[in-house]
Order: sequence, then C-alpha cells, then structure tokens
Amino acid sequence: MIEQFDFDIKLIFAILNGKVSAAINRKLYRNFRQNGLEITPEQWTVLIFLWEKDGVTQQELCNATFKDKPSMTRLIDNMERQHLVVRISDKADRRTNLIHLTKTGKDMEEKARAISTQTLKEALNNVTLEELRVSQDVLRKIFFNTKD
Repeated sequence: MIEQFDFDIKLIFAILNGKVSAAINRKLYRNFRQNGLEITPEQWTVLIFLWEKDGVTQQELCNATFKDKPSMTRLIDNMERQHLVVRISDKADRRTNLIHLTKTGKDMEEKARAISTQTLKEALNNVTLEELRVSQDVLRKIFFNTKD
C-alpha cells in the first residue's frame, strides 16, 4: 500500500524534521510577547506540566517534555531567574531538588493558556475535525514506530 503512495518527500521531511513545530513555536512565542508574557514555548511546556502537578523532580520534567538533563537544567535556571519556578530540596532525599511554581508562575496560567489556545486555533484554521483526527492518529503511529 505505501509503495503506491505518491510521496511529497519535501513536505514529509519538513513535517518530520520539525518545520511545522518550529513555525507553531515561533507563532506562540510572538503571541506570548504581544500579550506581555516573557516566556518561551519551551518554558510553556514545563509550565503546563507544573500547573497540573507542582513539585516534581527535574527527571520527571525531562520525561514529560522529551528533553535531556542538561537542556532541562538550563531551562530551569532561566525560569528561576525569571522567578517562575524555584528549586526546593526534597525532604525525603536531600540530593534531589523538586521544582515548584512561584506565585508569578502560578499567576500567568490563565493568560498563557488563553494565548496558547488562540495560537492553536490560528494554526488549525481551515483544518476539519476529521483531518485533525487522522493527522493525530498518523503522527501518533509515526512517533511510536520511531521512539527509542
């Protein structure tokens, strides 16, 4: 079946190598800035996780966001400088730091979610629910076929 499919190889690799993701991230970044939020799409992925479950290890954040430890360390360092998160030693294991939201980090949730929802609506303009469902199914399959 796949052999008879007429591949648009440039489009497929543009999607698979992250061009679509990069375009959405640029749009999200611009929309955050235009609305007075000084956060990046990378920081956004960490914030989303912490809004659902505050006080987690750096490793949990790495697993949730598919980032390696050095990248996450830099990200958390920057977020600490912006007073979005704070590292607090785990009482059960002093070698481990738990990442907690600050008041600033908590207070931006509603605005950031609204901006991200608007960005997603812009990105999905003229995409039907059926197209979205099929795309999501296909991308999920590709992801599971290729993840380590």
